[in-house]
Amino acid sequence: MQKFLLWVAAATLGWRAGGADLQIDFGAASTGQAPAGFRNVVIGGGQPGDWKIVTAEVPSAFAPLPSQPPRPDRQPVLAQLGRDPSPNRVPLLIYDKESFRDFRLTTRFQITGGALELTAGVVFHFENESNFYVVSADALENTFHCLKVENGVWKPPLGPALKVGKGVWHDLTVQCDGNRILCSLDGNDAIKLVDSTYDGNPGRIGFETKGDTTAYFGDTAITYTPLVPMAQTLVQGILEKYPRILGLRIYTFDAQKEPRVIASKEATEIGLRGTDAEMGALTNGAVYFGRDIGAVEVTMPLRDRNGDPMAAVRVKLKSFPGETEDTATDRARVIVQKMQAQVTSRDQLIQ
Repeated sequence: MQKFLLWVAAATLGWRAGGADLQIDFGAASTGQAPAGFRNVVIGGGQPGDWKIVTAEVPSAFAPLPSQPPRPDRQPVLAQLGRDPSPNRVPLLIYDKESFRDFRLTTRFQITGGALELTAGVVFHFENESNFYVVSADALENTFHCLKVENGVWKPPLGPALKVGKGVWHDLTVQCDGNRILCSLDGNDAIKLVDSTYDGNPGRIGFETKGDTTAYFGDTAITYTPLVPMAQTLVQGILEKYPRILGLRIYTFDAQKEPRVIASKEATEIGLRGTDAEMGALTNGAVYFGRDIGAVEVTMPLRDRNGDPMAAVRVKLKSFPGETEDTATDRARVIVQKMQAQVTSRDQLIQ
């Protein structure tokens, strides 16, 4: 069974992503240098891509007056200039500052050269070198295709024959909404797919060429739905079930091995440093109890599938007359166990 299924009706698109906008400004990097925040990857062998900023003539984004020809402007663009003709070579430049699940990406590209290949496009849902999607235009074969790479296996491409000019600028759009994918070239909604096996994991976005193709990319923008970490989803779910909880925080170690809040009832607490109680819960699974005016606080470990602490949870509850440390700990443990049933690893918790 094919991993992609053609949409039966384009009307099912229903674009939902929104809430954040990202403009990739190639003018922020020095000419001749690779842009910051990107990772150079090559698939299939051969030399990595030679990605750098150059100045090129790009048509204005505004339509010219009917009586005037287009007036290209010289502006910074991203270029892939490597010409290694190694078989199956696919240079990628991955944007590493953000992951995306539901998004709409627009970019412009120009295929400038290549003796054996004339292919350029966009990579998305990139998890690693063995799992990603790519949409590309081929000026040699005049095709526009989308395909999936799953566990290192390249699935058959899907897409139409479509005129792709070398040495001209093209507009490319990739839109993902759940497992639905829409890819447009020069305003033509040419690829409409549903991937019935998409696991919902977010991934990186980047640029792609093939073989000895050289190409330019410019004017890139992404509209997307920001991801909510699993930890915050857990907190929100618990608060919906137990709305009278006074405080709820999840801590994990940061890069300096200090406990930091990664999810909380109060958004302003994200990033706060933890105390010795959180350190103890994370390092040796200890449980800590404290009292406040009319309230009790319990800090205890959130354990992974192996029983090891992957996070620390601080629960603040309204106290009742005669409440003991044991009763407060038991109340907090019920909450933490409900979290623990939904997440089994630290990676899952922070993604």
